[in-house]
Amino acid sequence: MEEEIKTKALWKDYSRELTSNKDKSLVEILKKIPLLSTLGKRELKTISKFAYERTFETNEFVFQTGQPGAAMFIIKEGEVKIVKENSDEEYIEITKLSAGDIFGELALLDSSPRSAGALVSKPTKAIAIFREDLNKLLETHPDIGGKIMMHLAVITGKRLKETTNQLIQMENEMNLLRKKLDEK
Repeated sequence: MEEEIKTKALWKDYSRELTSNKDKSLVEILKKIPLLSTLGKRELKTISKFAYERTFETNEFVFQTGQPGAAMFIIKEGEVKIVKENSDEEYIEITKLSAGDIFGELALLDSSPRSAGALVSKPTKAIAIFREDLNKLLETHPDIGGKIMMHLAVITGKRLKETTNQLIQMENEMNLLRKKLDEK
């Protein structure tokens, strides 16, 4: 349970909750995402041209493990579980994300295979920003693209540090369990 809370924090710490007001403009929604929060209204309007809204049904995958990354997603409303398939071909929930959370942001950097799947657990509306569009933005508006890339680096760095800390903690716990087993 404690690990689930830590993992959830790993995903949620870098995003903010959106209100349920459906009348918000895309620019207002984008402004609430920490990845984009330092951008001005004009910059956000530019980005909004590259943002696509998509609706997903319950039990639909936004993407599956192993698929090439192509886009980052922002949950406008609904709920998405980040899942991994175990050796019994069952999906294990890593974390549950809701309105305002972002996921799949590493796809903005490269097309590496997805390390986990994103499975919709409630009807969901999400905003997608594709790497191809970000690359165009970098060419046409390098100042805006540079800010986004910098924030992506910060988010990635924070998550990597947290994951490393969790791995070290798990290794320490396993070593303690091994010692206890050896003593018996």
